[in-house]
Amino acid sequence: MELIHVDRDIVVCIKPPRIVSTDETGGLPDLIREALKDPNIRTVHRLDRVVSGLMVLARTRKAASELSRQIRSDEFEKEYLAVLHGVPEKAEDTLRDLLLRNKLERKTYVVTQPGKDVQEAVLNYRLLARAENLSKVQIELVTGRTHQIRTQFSSRALPLVGDRKY
Repeated sequence: MELIHVDRDIVVCIKPPRIVSTDETGGLPDLIREALKDPNIRTVHRLDRVVSGLMVLARTRKAASELSRQIRSDEFEKEYLAVLHGVPEKAEDTLRDLLLRNKLERKTYVVTQPGKDVQEAVLNYRLLARAENLSKVQIELVTGRTHQIRTQFSSRALPLVGDRKY
């Protein structure tokens, strides 16, 4: 795990793949607490276990509260890069779906009808590069649903490279 920035309020690090970003034994917050000898590390956003990426964690209650506020008010910008099997039809587009999370299966599905526990999911993507049958896309999440990126692209026969679940 690479620490990018550490100050009295926050820690910015690169979350390795296969490490949970949530507060579980062996999860990223736990590893950072151990590395910095700081029991106050708090998670304010998540990344799926299978992916790597930059994460910001709070070191104080005040920082956690402020970061959470920024996330809720869309001041905290997150950008995602993914490599897809296949090539999207459009070089830039907005994907808009209804998603249903099956907690027992720990999987999210695109559905066609509104209903109990169904939430709208919206993301914008831009094709950055393509090689053979692979595409690199830049993604902006408008909503932040569980497994949203993986589910929305997979439902269009564009699964993420390395994703075994979708």
